Amino acid sequence: MRKTREENPCPMDALLRLIMGPWTTQILWVLRTQGALRFGALQRQLGQISARVLTQRLRLLEDAGILYRDYRPTVPPEVSYGLTERGRQLGSVLDGLDALARQWAAEDAPQNDS
Repeated sequence: MRKTREENPCPMDALLRLIMGPWTTQILWVLRTQGALRFGALQRQLGQISARVLTQRLRLLEDAGILYRDYRPTVPPEVSYGLTERGRQLGSVLDGLDALARQWAAEDAPQNDS
């Protein structure tokens, strides 16, 4: 039986579920390190992500208040995305995870005994 949010005693659960979705950490990382980007530029920075998946992830993050969508009705329309204050608050968390990931990668790397 699945627990509802009210029954889940872990306050981090909802946040971790949100940021651990496919491509989410990469999207946050790019926007954090490069600032607001238009959709096409963001997609190029991410590499192999499809437009459909990127759109889904951006909508989810926008609904969560982590990023904003800036629409300008030009021809063609300009749409850019950037981090909100809530998204910027994730910076220290992402930095901590990055440091830990790099540490573990170094520890797990084969050692050269030459």
